[in-house]
Amino acid sequence: MYQIITGPLLWLTFLVFVGGLAWRVYTYIKGLDWKLDRVAYGTQTAYGVRGAARSIAAWIVPFGSQGWKVKPIFTILFFVFHIGIVVTPLFLAGHLVIFKMRFGFAWPALPMILADVLTVAMLCAGAFIIVRRIALPEVRIITSLYDYLLLAITIAPFLTGFMAVHQLGGDYKFWLYAHILSGEVMLLAVPFTKLFHVVGFFLSRGQLGMDYGIKRGGMKGDMAW
Repeated sequence: MYQIITGPLLWLTFLVFVGGLAWRVYTYIKGLDWKLDRVAYGTQTAYGVRGAARSIAAWIVPFGSQGWKVKPIFTILFFVFHIGIVVTPLFLAGHLVIFKMRFGFAWPALPMILADVLTVAMLCAGAFIIVRRIALPEVRIITSLYDYLLLAITIAPFLTGFMAVHQLGGDYKFWLYAHILSGEVMLLAVPFTKLFHVVGFFLSRGQLGMDYGIKRGGMKGDMAW
C-alpha cells in the first residue's frame, strides 16, 4: 500500500497537478483580450511590469495593502494559515526523504520543532477561519458547503500528518496513509477548484496592477496598488 501511494499514485498526482496548473494558466492568458489597447501595452511595458510587481507585493505582505489593514486579526491569521500551508510541506523532513527517493534530489529541511509550530498555528488559524464563516452573518451568507469542503481538503493533510508524526490517536499506519492520500487529494484539487488561487492570485493581481500601471502611467501607475 505504501509503495503504491508514494510511487505510481504520487507520480500520477504530480502529473495531474502540474499539467492541470499549466492548462489553467494557459487558458487564463489566452482568454485575455490582447487586442484591447494594444498600442499602450506595446509602448508602456515598463509601467505595466512595475504596476504588476507592486500590486502583487502589496497583497503578499501583511498589511501591505489597505484591504489588509481594515481587519488586522483576520489578516494575521490569514497569513499564518497560508504560510503554514506553503512552508511546512515544502520543507518537512519526511516529505523531503520521499522526494529524494522518488525524484533524486531535495533541499534543506525545517527543524522538527519549527515544523510542529507552523502546523499547529496553521490548524488553529484554519479553525478560526471556519468559526468566522459560521459566526459572521456577512461571511456566512456567501459561504457554501463547497467552501467548507475545500477547507476540509486543505486542513486534512496537516491534521493527519501531525497525528501520524506524533503517533496520536491510535493506529500509526492509518494516519500515515490518511496523510498521504489526503495530501494527494489536495494537490489534485488545486487545478480544478478555488484552490487554483495559489497560482491564479498572481495572475489576476498581476493583470490588475499591469492594467493600472499602463493606462495611468508614471506615478499614477505606481500608486495603483
